[in-house]
Amino acid sequence: MSDIYTRIFKVVQEIPAGRVSNYGTIAKFVGSPRGSRLVGWAMNKSHTSEEYVPAHRVVNRIGMLSGKHHFPGEDIMQQLLENEGIVVIDDQVQDFEKHFWDPMKELPEDFI
Repeated sequence: MSDIYTRIFKVVQEIPAGRVSNYGTIAKFVGSPRGSRLVGWAMNKSHTSEEYVPAHRVVNRIGMLSGKHHFPGEDIMQQLLENEGIVVIDDQVQDFEKHFWDPMKELPEDFI
């Protein structure tokens, strides 16, 4: 597993239940400001991590469940978020700003 994936996983593991972040914000925090897709690829590989990575808590920049097709079964990503109290309608996190978790504000600069 690449070092960048390990750093991404470490950040995603810090997203609390009931909160979401997005690909671009995580990419910026790990030092790859144009690496949104890289974060998406990492989320697709997260099932291979030895530690649990809550990939369902990572959505696109407007709160859409753009990675939902990478989860097994239909609507698993939505179900996981709803189990944490997040309302999702038409693949869109409702009150996205309220649920948004920003590692730049929540984690120390030297976290990774």
